[in-house]
Amino acid sequence: MNLRSVITWSIALIVLMFVVMSFYSSFAQEAELLESALENFPKELLMAFGMDGMNMSTVLGFFSLVFLLCQICVSIQAANYGFSLVSIEEREMTADFLLFKPVGRTQILTGKLLAAITSLGITNIVIWISSFVFIGLFRDGRPYETRTLILLLLTVTFMQLFFLTAGMLISLLLRRVRSVTPLSMALAFGMYVLSAFGGMLGDDKLSYITPFKHFEAKYIVNHAAYDVPLVFISAAAIIISIVASYVLYQRRDIHSAV
Repeated sequence: MNLRSVITWSIALIVLMFVVMSFYSSFAQEAELLESALENFPKELLMAFGMDGMNMSTVLGFFSLVFLLCQICVSIQAANYGFSLVSIEEREMTADFLLFKPVGRTQILTGKLLAAITSLGITNIVIWISSFVFIGLFRDGRPYETRTLILLLLTVTFMQLFFLTAGMLISLLLRRVRSVTPLSMALAFGMYVLSAFGGMLGDDKLSYITPFKHFEAKYIVNHAAYDVPLVFISAAAIIISIVASYVLYQRRDIHSAV
């Protein structure tokens, strides 16, 4: 069921990365002009996009801008799968057909969760391959730290799991999910807005809420490491969401079609 969606998201991400990275060689040749242009931008705007304190003329500095767009895309995709994981049967009135089968709810939810993770894993592989290929094509011989790039790409898995499990949990807390897309867009962009406002306002408390701060590309590129305490917050949120989802699904009163 997710195959068409996976193909669509994968192609969109490939095109996005190709188009944006193709501008890098031109930007890098005019590094001084680029830096002076960025200095004229409002500091709050640069902080909102994670571009403050980032050397955009370097390979990974420029890639971090592309990577932020990829993070937003995979967050929407994962949230979309999370919200539809359980709600699709209720929305399409096919829950009777599924729940009357000789399988328990734990097995049903596990199968659905593994299917969603597999779908996201395919998209993840596409991002990894595209990143190395397009950086190799457009870096114009400029060096970059492979280890730092790997650290960046590994965060995609955490972002996917966070929004997948959060979407699943929220859908089980709601009585009925009428439409998945508005909820997934609201969750993904809402988390990003919190991250952007946290950067502009300098409020560290907001960084505890959103994974866009937990896995900020600027921090990873500048330090070649993760902000470990924030990573643990994301990991804890994922585990709590999974456990709570299983508990709620076992107790959920699912209405039948008749």
